[in-house]
Amino acid sequence: MQESVMQRMWSSAHLSGGNAAYVEELYELYLHDPNSVSEEWRTYFQKLPANGGLSTDVSHSTVRDQFVLLAKNQRRAQPVSAGSISTEHEKKQVEVLRLIQAYRMRGHQASQLDPLGLWVRPMQPDLTVQHYGLTDADLDSVFRTGDLNIGKEEATLREIQQALQDTYCRTIGADYTHIVDSEQRRWFQQRLESVRSRPSYSPEVRTHILERLTAGEGLERYLGTKYPGTKRFGLEGGESLIPLMDEIIQRSGSYGAKEIVVGMAHRGRLNVLVNTYGKNPRDLFDEFDGKRVEGLTSGDVKYHQGFSSNVMTPGGEVHLALSFNPSHLEIVSPVVEGSVRARQDRRNDPVGDKVVPITIHGDSAFAGQGVVMETFQMSQTRGYKTGGTIRIVINNQVGFTTNKREDTRSTEYATDVAKMIEAPILHVNGDDPEAVLFVTQLAVDYRMEFKRDVVIDLVCYRRRGHNEADEPSGTQPLMYKLISKQRTTRELYADALIKDGVQTAEQVEALANEYRTALDNGLHVVQSLVKEPNKELFVDWRPYLGHKWTPRFDTRFDLKTLQKLALKMQETPDGFVVQRQVTKILEDRQKMAAGGLPINWGFAETTAYATLLFEGYPIRFTGQDVGRGTFSHRHAVLHNQKDGETYISLQHLYKDQPRFDMYDSFLSEEAVLAFEYGYASTMPNALVIWEAQFGDFANGAQVVIDQFITSGETKWGRLCGLTMLLPHGYEGQGPEHSSARLERFLQLCAEHNIQVCVPTTPAQVYHMLRRQAIRPLRKPLVALTPKSLLRHKLAISTLEDLAEGTFQNVIGEVDALDADKVERVIMCSGKVYYDLLEKRRNDGLDNTAIVRIEQLYPFPEADLSEELAKYKNLEHIVWCQEEPMNQGAWYPSQHHMRRVATAYKPTLELQYAGRVASASPACGYPSMHAEQQEQLLQDAFVV
Repeated sequence: MQESVMQRMWSSAHLSGGNAAYVEELYELYLHDPNSVSEEWRTYFQKLPANGGLSTDVSHSTVRDQFVLLAKNQRRAQPVSAGSISTEHEKKQVEVLRLIQAYRMRGHQASQLDPLGLWVRPMQPDLTVQHYGLTDADLDSVFRTGDLNIGKEEATLREIQQALQDTYCRTIGADYTHIVDSEQRRWFQQRLESVRSRPSYSPEVRTHILERLTAGEGLERYLGTKYPGTKRFGLEGGESLIPLMDEIIQRSGSYGAKEIVVGMAHRGRLNVLVNTYGKNPRDLFDEFDGKRVEGLTSGDVKYHQGFSSNVMTPGGEVHLALSFNPSHLEIVSPVVEGSVRARQDRRNDPVGDKVVPITIHGDSAFAGQGVVMETFQMSQTRGYKTGGTIRIVINNQVGFTTNKREDTRSTEYATDVAKMIEAPILHVNGDDPEAVLFVTQLAVDYRMEFKRDVVIDLVCYRRRGHNEADEPSGTQPLMYKLISKQRTTRELYADALIKDGVQTAEQVEALANEYRTALDNGLHVVQSLVKEPNKELFVDWRPYLGHKWTPRFDTRFDLKTLQKLALKMQETPDGFVVQRQVTKILEDRQKMAAGGLPINWGFAETTAYATLLFEGYPIRFTGQDVGRGTFSHRHAVLHNQKDGETYISLQHLYKDQPRFDMYDSFLSEEAVLAFEYGYASTMPNALVIWEAQFGDFANGAQVVIDQFITSGETKWGRLCGLTMLLPHGYEGQGPEHSSARLERFLQLCAEHNIQVCVPTTPAQVYHMLRRQAIRPLRKPLVALTPKSLLRHKLAISTLEDLAEGTFQNVIGEVDALDADKVERVIMCSGKVYYDLLEKRRNDGLDNTAIVRIEQLYPFPEADLSEELAKYKNLEHIVWCQEEPMNQGAWYPSQHHMRRVATAYKPTLELQYAGRVASASPACGYPSMHAEQQEQLLQDAFVV
């Protein structure tokens, strides 16, 4: 029998025994009127997990009788069929129930959300009694309330409408009826209607809200005075964010959360750093003064900086992390999700109880940036879900200089995109801090209960321009005329507390003075900050710090163990029916493991993963079609032909092995790559891989490559070992299925920031992947992987190559040429090597050696010099590539090659053989492709 809500409540030791009757009485009072119990008990009762239905199996206690009554009310509220209506009053009863539903669906459209009063919204006709054939004469008639949670079964129409008006049309606009799940909708109805969306808060809570508002406003005033006109993207007009953040953290901590990861753009970031995370104001002032951060070659502006700290909550110590992020307004959101997933994996927290993501957005960016949709789309998928994200929109009603709704979006609200995943949206007037507190509590409780995303739309304004050097009245004259007269949120709330006798004017002034004094003295201003944090809550990066680049790294592995692992990978469970062609692949791999067949790419790659797992390295691998592999070479995920179930042998190598996670991603590049960057930058001991379906498709994630992967270390000191596998090669398949845009990565290379490799043998990919995990150096790896080489007759290796070899940055000539006769060296990377090799062998051109550069960055000048030194009579040195001249490695890397060539012989001239410059990465006609390929091969031997 399913355990009831009260049974679960009683399972808590301090609520059992002699206290049971007292608790029953409290709970009965709470069910009738939540404001009739203390805030502590109300919070406890609100956090009771829902069952999805109310148990009626036991009725011997007062509290359970109340559950029975509620269940009856719910049944009574079911729609009445037309045939059962016999009187005029019953007809009106049906219309009253329709009115109730209309308020739930449309009430937010009549709510008072805008502190400036600029929003002019027409009266919704279906929120009037007249719309339902009712008149003022019916206002004092008594009707059944149905499932309306107002504490009684019957009420006058006047009472019903007033309750609906108070609940749905004041300073909170609850937008939740688009949720399909009826349990979630009922949850919101109960929570909102039972307190009319305005619970009573104790004087202590209200004073704390004022203190947090004072901190939010106080920092902005202080910075405005100390650094006038300096950009800070202040929070003025949206100061309610500070008590909002405080409540999220404290309430999440009371649920047992251990980590909270936040991503946000510029607006209010400095305020959150100081007033939420506890950053020392003196450190912030140093940044305003232009002080450099040691160890960062470029650094970043202060409103891009991340931070971490620990704070104390009712549930214990919580680690807070604020992600670093660039100026791209929304790209940090999927990075946060990846970091959170890594932390959850580390804590064995698959549900998301212990690590909570929060993302903070601007209204125009939230509505306008496509990565927001992509991040929402990943929220419930297997490979990317994090147990629900609390999303906060700082809605200051203007995007830079654009504030007309018809210019900023095509939807009523900036947050409507969230409806695509049925996320509830809680619109709230930022000048009503108690309403902000209430929706924050709702958001946290909803996330913890249902493990889904929830959005808080904090409707506020921007007191200054886009930044403090900007004059906004030139483009928003009417808005800023109102803002100039608008009293601050703190002032309005302080007046309310003084009026209610909660505070005196002197106490309000004292709060402001105390905060300003703390800033003057450079003191921490977060009272809950833990000065000596629990370091177990941190990610330990110490083993990966301070390592230098090394040209070679030992990646050998015991041959017999390698063979055992390789054979284990080919096993399938009893009764598991594998597709016919896949069966052939597994049989061939068994022969490869035994030494009976040369090793191909798929065998070498998957064996690399097996050996790393054996040595204790977790692996995460995502991307479109990665289980099978776009080109059907991997088959790491097998599909049972009988029932469609899957089996991943890499997850079953031995007992208690590390995680091996492999997910076919949804059709996204930008959000998924950002997610994997966040994951890899939080899980340093794991091999984290993203593979593009075609290398060209990384174009859709260029912002992640530019602003995180290649520059995150020099800007923020953030190490990351992410691996990108980008299929690349000219096969006559047209412009968008040929090039991974190698040139773009090479143009971004500097200061040893990333690795760019183009492996050409199975053994090379094996050692490249092993090196990436085993070597403690954590740098992103960009690997241009082949397509036709996956099954090329010459692209093979041996078991000994895997067991004894290492990754070779440069591979010299493989044929037994007479070095004294060699007059020409052709340098190349990738698939074109095999075309050159076959042409040379066919044409008998034994005066030409072919050298492969397998790592293009950091460029292996010493290894290349060592190869050239073998040839004493060298007269010509050529770089050959398949890409057009303005693409590929020619322009970004020729200075490296030329430096090596001239060091060998000052008169040696580096020459080019390849396609002519082109605006397109490749041609789309197979015949033209073949002609171009033949020409560049010819040029390589004669230029």
